[in-house]
Amino acid sequence: MNTIAFFEIQSTHPKREVDFYQAVFGWKATLDPSAPIELYHLETEGIEGAILKRSVETPPTHQGTNAFTCSIQVADFDAAEKTIIKNGGHVAMQKFAVPGKCWQGYFLDADHNVFGIFEVDANAK
Repeated sequence: MNTIAFFEIQSTHPKREVDFYQAVFGWKATLDPSAPIELYHLETEGIEGAILKRSVETPPTHQGTNAFTCSIQVADFDAAEKTIIKNGGHVAMQKFAVPGKCWQGYFLDADHNVFGIFEVDANAK
């Protein structure tokens, strides 16, 4: 109990974000035809999630996040960043060290959803 067990990514064009997250992280997405909105279930190596149709306008960029932001652990930060950019993502906050823990950074998908990636590295400084 009281653990993160599911996440949601909202989008004005859910299929575009499905393609993005599949290309970047290899997540499997399945359209749920029984859902009352366009919704794709996501399978990751960790918790399950969904990409769903955004019911309001996309928030503007260059604002603080008004959401609960998730970070995905990757094996190679620099390689993951290149894949994110190649697939249409944008840097929201450059790579930085969490000293003695990891390399962290934040990105935007095409619908301005913020997500982080991190690479564990005890030598980060």
